[in-house]
Amino acid sequence: MIAARTALLMTLPPLMWAGNAVVGRLMVGHFPPLTLNFVRWTLAALLLAPLGWHALRDWRVIGRSWPYLLAIGSLGVGVYNAFQYLALTTSSALNVTLIAASTPLWMLAVGALGFGQRVAPQQLAGAALSLAGVLLVVSRGEWQTLAQLQLVVGDFYILTAALAWAVYSWLLVQPPAWLRPPPRATLLAWGWAGVLLVQMLFGLLAAGAAAAFESATLAPTPIDWRNGWLWAALAFVAVGPSIVAYRCWGLGLVLGGPTLAAFFANLTPVFAAVLSAALLNEAPRGFHALAFALILSGIAASAWRPRPA
Repeated sequence: MIAARTALLMTLPPLMWAGNAVVGRLMVGHFPPLTLNFVRWTLAALLLAPLGWHALRDWRVIGRSWPYLLAIGSLGVGVYNAFQYLALTTSSALNVTLIAASTPLWMLAVGALGFGQRVAPQQLAGAALSLAGVLLVVSRGEWQTLAQLQLVVGDFYILTAALAWAVYSWLLVQPPAWLRPPPRATLLAWGWAGVLLVQMLFGLLAAGAAAAFESATLAPTPIDWRNGWLWAALAFVAVGPSIVAYRCWGLGLVLGGPTLAAFFANLTPVFAAVLSAALLNEAPRGFHALAFALILSGIAASAWRPRPA
């Protein structure tokens, strides 16, 4: 039986991530997506600085390891989150979280193609089920339209975000030597707050450049800074999905392990469906439930291992 503390720690992150998708959808027309990403992580870094500032004293290690830190920061903070907010400008929060739930599929592909990992038959079966779920969402439940399918631009954005997250995750687990990652002992000494803060600061370089490009090339989105809910939304995305979710996820992994965590992570579309119906008036449709079942079945198939004799 799962301990109550473990269940709570693993439930909070998908709730926060679903809330992030819904808030991102609410911000459409009120806040430019790339600027939102930059402001979110700037606020998160300022809030986390009192807990993780000690990592910045290892400036020699940071100087030697900057290619690796820039890579994971750009992918995890810059690319993934920026493309998620871009996706929400044209796709619903539920569509975005369902397509993002296919990330294990991209994990397998990146591991096999970029890191020499062998893919087991049950993992291929799981990937096929997850892909079927994604195609069901992309086709809006009309399988016969796949031959003439025209992707909504938001679907393309979230698929790119999922791929970026897969590369980011593999770089965390198995960083190549040529990127000069910091020694593991150094990362342990920095602690979760220090490691996350350093990632944020490097990620802000990419996020800031993207926000500047957005401001220079696109028609400006009017921001009403006097609006109270806007500040509440910024506070939520800076604290909930950026800091609380990360810390709870790390503790949950220690207590329950990554296999159990994968199942909890796929609660994100369920929470997104509930929050979208309550706050955005975007009720889920039948194909959303079927897509979620397919993706969850794919995760279960990928994680299955035959019982030893």
